[in-house]
Amino acid sequence: MADFDLVIRNATVATASESFDTDIGIRSGVITAMGKVSGTADDQIDASGKLVMPGGIDSHTHIEQLSASGYMNADDFYSATVSAAFGGTTTTMSFAAQHRGMQIPEVVADYHQRAAGKAVIDYAFHLIVADPTPETLTRDLPAAIAGGVSSLKLYMTYDRLMMDDRQILDVLTVARAHGALTMVHAENHGMIGWMSQKVVDAGNTLPRYHAVCHTRGAEAEAIHRLIALAELADAPVLIVHVSTVDGIEEIRAARARGLKVYGETCPQYLFLTSDDLDRGGLDGAMFCCSPPPRDAEAQEACWAGLLDGTLQVYSSDHAPFRFDESGKLPNGERTTFKEIANGVPGLELRLPVLFTEGVGSGRLTVNQFVDITSTQHAQIYGLYPKKGTIAVGSDADLAIWDVERELTVTNEMVHDNVGYTPYAGRRLRGWPETVLSRGEIVIADGELRVDRGRGQFLARSGLESAEPLGRDVPEIQQMAAWGTPLER
Repeated sequence: MADFDLVIRNATVATASESFDTDIGIRSGVITAMGKVSGTADDQIDASGKLVMPGGIDSHTHIEQLSASGYMNADDFYSATVSAAFGGTTTTMSFAAQHRGMQIPEVVADYHQRAAGKAVIDYAFHLIVADPTPETLTRDLPAAIAGGVSSLKLYMTYDRLMMDDRQILDVLTVARAHGALTMVHAENHGMIGWMSQKVVDAGNTLPRYHAVCHTRGAEAEAIHRLIALAELADAPVLIVHVSTVDGIEEIRAARARGLKVYGETCPQYLFLTSDDLDRGGLDGAMFCCSPPPRDAEAQEACWAGLLDGTLQVYSSDHAPFRFDESGKLPNGERTTFKEIANGVPGLELRLPVLFTEGVGSGRLTVNQFVDITSTQHAQIYGLYPKKGTIAVGSDADLAIWDVERELTVTNEMVHDNVGYTPYAGRRLRGWPETVLSRGEIVIADGELRVDRGRGQFLARSGLESAEPLGRDVPEIQQMAAWGTPLER
């Protein structure tokens, strides 16, 4: 028997903390040796002249998910994970979505069934909570967290998903007690609804008005309010897809006060603007997402937030809807901005566009790139050091990059099932040419090398709940005297 299943020779490795030259020995899917690796191997890869990084972790993807409005994503777990792998991502985290009237055990079981047999890379779930009934809070959420789904998502907007402040506090309290992290879509529902009604009543229905109605203030207000709720509940929160100057400042101020508030931004907030929604006819619908892309000032604030640690993770928020009546345009040419399916695709190009515009332009070091695209995702969501780094004992999830390769993005080159990419026409430099998941070559020479269904579900343990997760809040310390919100 050979000493290793695979040895990668002459690798220049970049992790979140350092860069160095090494060989990498892999056995049974795990890195078992680094340095000058001797011994026999069943297979070898010569990585001379290449850059080897941990496989990307995309912790915000919508895959084979039914929206609250009844639209099914264009991607199933096969097409989405294939697309992810071609772009250098080796772990996806997506949403098992509870809608009102649904029972969480059935939701989670259904999502397991959807993913098993299709995914080509490893995957984990978050749980969208939309119906916080007493049974959900006292029985089903604790069971889901114990079953490895240790992150929850709440919405402060959308008619069929939003929670009021009391409901948010109830869920935060349960999350804190059981060591779960709560992710929140933070926009002020009343502000958006009021603006939208005024705009539609005036006869303005084109995609550009989506950006007008999702005001910057709607995001900043909701983030401010959420932070106050999280501080009261003494629970950690991660605010997803942050897009505005003021929203980032709210997070920065909270973190400066010692609160466990995390932030995420996405490619659309670094590389698109509201001008993209103002393209001719309904073409702007291809760029409609919530929150919408903003302007150059907001882009710079997002870059700054990533660089100074206010924003810890960079995710795609891949929300795949085709540009037709099955997705973006449910009423064809008569579709108004209020009816457009929200979301843009980005799973495959998340890493290459950031590598080009971040590392290639000198905005980011390669180590910062690894940190915000892989390592901090693993650390925050309970996958580290199994995932998110290159070290002895870690899974051999690796992307071997040709940093000199240049290409122009086309709709046809992307492997998802959406049919378009918002980054078409963009010139890239740097591409993951070989991608490994648990030591198995998934992508090489532009081809998929594995069968559907080889991906594994990643059960995650909850955060340590014995110690305070935020600040020591007097109100929380007094709870023992009068019970939790669920017992009042």
